[in-house]
Amino acid sequence: MSSAISPLAPDHFPALPPIGGVTLRTARARYKEWDRADLTFVTLEEGTSVAGVTTQSKCPSPEVEWCRKALVLGRARALVVNAGNSNAFTGNRGREAVEAIAARVAGRLGCEPSDVFVASTGVIGVPLPVDKAEAGLDAAFTADPCGWEDAAATIMTTDTFPKAAVTSAVVDGKTVTLAGIIKGSGMIAPDMATMLGFIFTDAAATPEFLADALRDANGRSFSCITVDSDTSTSDTVLAFATGKAGNAPLEDAESDGADAFRAALADLCLQLAHLVVRDGEGATKFISIAVEGADSDSSAHRVALSIANSPLVKTAIAGEDANWGRVVMAVGKAGEPAERDKLSIRFGATQVAKNGLAVDGYDEAPVAAHLKGSEIEIGVDLGIGEGRATVWTCDLTHGYISINADYRS
Repeated sequence: MSSAISPLAPDHFPALPPIGGVTLRTARARYKEWDRADLTFVTLEEGTSVAGVTTQSKCPSPEVEWCRKALVLGRARALVVNAGNSNAFTGNRGREAVEAIAARVAGRLGCEPSDVFVASTGVIGVPLPVDKAEAGLDAAFTADPCGWEDAAATIMTTDTFPKAAVTSAVVDGKTVTLAGIIKGSGMIAPDMATMLGFIFTDAAATPEFLADALRDANGRSFSCITVDSDTSTSDTVLAFATGKAGNAPLEDAESDGADAFRAALADLCLQLAHLVVRDGEGATKFISIAVEGADSDSSAHRVALSIANSPLVKTAIAGEDANWGRVVMAVGKAGEPAERDKLSIRFGATQVAKNGLAVDGYDEAPVAAHLKGSEIEIGVDLGIGEGRATVWTCDLTHGYISINADYRS
């Protein structure tokens, strides 16, 4: 956790109401030599449904593998989140640590270990110390309930500010609330989600409905952000629905309020995803990249990510350099259908290139002024189809190098 807050951070932590059936607690397991809580323990009342999306990395953590198996059952009673140690690439010792955590919580709550979800974030390759985990859990079991901001701060690693969002929807005549916390700052190029995100709602929903809604929301939010092109071994987003709002359970598209709930969930996920980008390691600019005129939506998405992940584009933005030729480069290297002489590019509201050429009489002054701001827009029109996509990223500064050159120390 950095002492310097990102210049892109919101002015304040949002006001999140309690969610019926959800109780938050934190404790100090002391996974690292720091004077802060680093274990979050959430209890969920019986009947809670769960859905999730996890990393596409071929080297997933034991926690990810555990969650994948537990998600098949669709029920949850507890969540444990460890910060400072990802427990990834730790073999049998890592798996045994997850099993020990789940067993200890299950024994406390009188539920099955598979009802306990576990996530960890931090250094890769160091087995999670079971003794510290169990001592942290014992402290959490008897700790006073805490608020959302404490829970959000506890799951942080290199994050500079706690992240949360809230939305609501009317379902079956009842107002349901959705609240979420997330952590993520570096190693952000998710194929599914980003880092660790946890969403809680008092709506009643079947696991199948919740899973479908989350997959859709993820595709338009977490899978559309990148900080540094690196996909984590631990990426996990879980959504829990306690049913305490009293609505008739959401089961399918025909359920009363299904569309409203899906829209609220998509909005919540997008808010959370944007917060991660705004806390990108060393970030000073929030960058939106909109691609249209592509062969397909998926093709547009890949072109947008090629631009967003380009170190040359990102460093040019950091230096407030209107070097739109680097955008041309990133489009060309994406491996997607494109025609040079149909390509158009804009920075902010200013068209800089059209039909494969610089715009006649192009004046760089308004572009330079746009790049001095903290909210940057890049637009690309490939001119060959109807596909479109938007992704979000941040600039690449010396701060990113400073953070990651000595991350383990």
